Amino acid sequence: MGEDVHGGLAALQRDPYPAYARARKEPGLAFSPELGGWLVARQADVREVLLRPEDFSSANALRPDVMPAPEALAELGRGPGGGPVVVTSDGAAHLRLRAPLIRGLSASRVAAAVPYIAERATALVDAFAGEGRAELMRQYAKRLPGEVIGHLLGLDPADVPAAVHGSYRAEELIFRPLPVQEQIHAARDVVALQLLLLDYAQERRRDPGDDLCSEIVRAIAPGTAALTDEQRGEVVSNLQNLLIAGHLTTTALIGTTLLHLLRHRAQWELLCADPSLIPAAIEEAARYDSAVQGFRRVTTRPVTLAGVELAAGEPVFVAYGSANRDEAAVDRPEVFDITRPPVRHLAFGHGVHGCPGSQLAREQLRVTLETLTRRLPGLRAAAAGERVEMLPTMIHRSPRALPVVWET
Repeated sequence: MGEDVHGGLAALQRDPYPAYARARKEPGLAFSPELGGWLVARQADVREVLLRPEDFSSANALRPDVMPAPEALAELGRGPGGGPVVVTSDGAAHLRLRAPLIRGLSASRVAAAVPYIAERATALVDAFAGEGRAELMRQYAKRLPGEVIGHLLGLDPADVPAAVHGSYRAEELIFRPLPVQEQIHAARDVVALQLLLLDYAQERRRDPGDDLCSEIVRAIAPGTAALTDEQRGEVVSNLQNLLIAGHLTTTALIGTTLLHLLRHRAQWELLCADPSLIPAAIEEAARYDSAVQGFRRVTTRPVTLAGVELAAGEPVFVAYGSANRDEAAVDRPEVFDITRPPVRHLAFGHGVHGCPGSQLAREQLRVTLETLTRRLPGLRAAAAGERVEMLPTMIHRSPRALPVVWET
């Protein structure tokens, strides 16, 4: 990807909504040079793609925005990862890899985790509640989801910071332009994460427990014999994918939700006065500024979408964020309103690739809003009206930082 195109991509990622609005008004589909594919922007078309996985494959869902340098790829090759993962699989392979996630993130498993979520949320807020100021991304949003998914996976709490660090390095490596030497360092951090996850997988092979790591090992590599190289690669890749998806997306959702509630001050005050609005606030925040803006798909055969004929092998970007602001599907879509009647949104995907962790994300956000509205109702942005920089990504859209203040 050339420099001009990548610069355009970064600008699009920081604020994609004007481009979405233009694309929705165009007949057919708009081709996006920045995204390197056809932009599917209207909700009806997005739903159609998501319900036709046999025609629109997920094989390119995690295609890097910036292809790592050969030196970084060589470093990655030293790790035990590299197997297929649920988000990039289709058909029977997808069902096989998704099954342990559905079991491991069931409603009963999530409900059992709520006391832990509440305990950790309280502890994180306790650490800064008396200070009168905080940077909520660093001190809260980037910590709670990592601790929660680490707990569900069965990681030792002492290993969670390293696992979270490795996750962010993996994201940087495929979604950020980095100097070659920094790519190499990031690749080494990713390999360190993979080796850590391999240790856990092998331990659970010997002594299974009631955790997500054991669930994935049992499902992907049934039996009791030592893991083969192929099984190691598949187990580690899926543990890594779950770890990353299990906290980076929720971190982003917490960050964007708090950003918009504080930016729209009357909405925050309304929520503090009436906590029964929290479930509606969660859905509205997810709709209004979706953490996962969309995923790539690739056509498996000649197809027609929105009246446009696409050949086999055509890349498309399925824009959940645009679908959630489609004027044809949502009343006043550009307005952030936690009192609006329930709206069908696509913030957690749809169809066979719908997010299996959506309920876990919602519970963490619910606990977060209950805790902060009760403990710090006077919370406000540290610099009212100041532009908040969003991270340049379509996968985990969130504020880079969220400084806040309150009276102590």
